Amino acid sequence: MTDLNCQPNSLLSVLSVFAFLVSSTCLLYKPVIITRMGNFTSSAPALSSPACTQFVQDVVSKNCVVIFSKTTCPYCNMAKNVFKEIGASYKVIELDEHNDGRRLQETLAQMTGARTVPRVFVNGQCIGGGSDTKQLHQQGKLLPLIEECRQCCEGSGNTQSQQNL
Repeated sequence: MTDLNCQPNSLLSVLSVFAFLVSSTCLLYKPVIITRMGNFTSSAPALSSPACTQFVQDVVSKNCVVIFSKTTCPYCNMAKNVFKEIGASYKVIELDEHNDGRRLQETLAQMTGARTVPRVFVNGQCIGGGSDTKQLHQQGKLLPLIEECRQCCEGSGNTQSQQNL
């Protein structure tokens, strides 16, 4: 191997070849989006923001109670426990198990003004997070909201469930 420090033209040639290879590689490179949330990794195509907004609106409009949650979040468990305690049916979307969980969480932040989970919806309205849900229940205000929703949604088949669309 030759010492390139002694041969400036060789160094320039090597740098030129390197620059060419890097630039041509960059032109051929097509990034693949790989999302990692918790222990779940997905390379599936992500929903666009309008699709995420539509998804949230559809789920919220078709269910009296919806909890956008993460499986390891204690505040999410707090909210779920409140609804279990009062015997109310609810729909759970576990964002850390959903292919588009990160985008859905960003969409929820734009829609509700808060990025934290859980995001709890009753009768189409966001009532806040886990602490807010518990406080509304302790104040006796949560059950009337659910009853109001049950009256207009009776027979819609709302059940406690988890869905990963």
